[in-house]
Amino acid sequence: MGVAASSVWLGMQRWGLRRLESLVPQRRQIARHLATGVLGEREALFYLRGLGYVVVARRWKSVRLRGDVDLIAWDGEWLCFVEVKTRTGRDPMEPAEAAVDESKQEMLRKMARAYVRGFPRGKRAQVRVRFDVVSVYLQAEVGVQQVEAGEPGTEFEVRKGAFGWD
Repeated sequence: MGVAASSVWLGMQRWGLRRLESLVPQRRQIARHLATGVLGEREALFYLRGLGYVVVARRWKSVRLRGDVDLIAWDGEWLCFVEVKTRTGRDPMEPAEAAVDESKQEMLRKMARAYVRGFPRGKRAQVRVRFDVVSVYLQAEVGVQQVEAGEPGTEFEVRKGAFGWD
């Protein structure tokens, strides 16, 4: 599939997912900041797929640990544990990725170890792991509803290898 066809296909998938979500009755209202985060994670998923990442898990959890990993994806030979941070505008003094503090990094490291333990014993040492942070900026003048409708205005910053194992 060519680049243009791939882009069209991703756009169709994004549109289809939005339509399906709109048809499901809302069981409960969630706080606006949580809804913004969910939207940012979905947009990051499609953005990373467009960059060639192969997403294998979304909101992955372990029964033994607290927390979750927003996205787990392969980027070539790297298994990436991706934290997504979404903002409705840019703050030059505090970018979105600044919210991934030391405690969040430690939680992601523990989650990554748990995930990799699921690989066959002989393959674990061969898995190259990277921690990426994706900042999603929903421009304030655009607003969440317009982004959901497919309007432009979303910006992304991907920090590959934002932090390491230690």
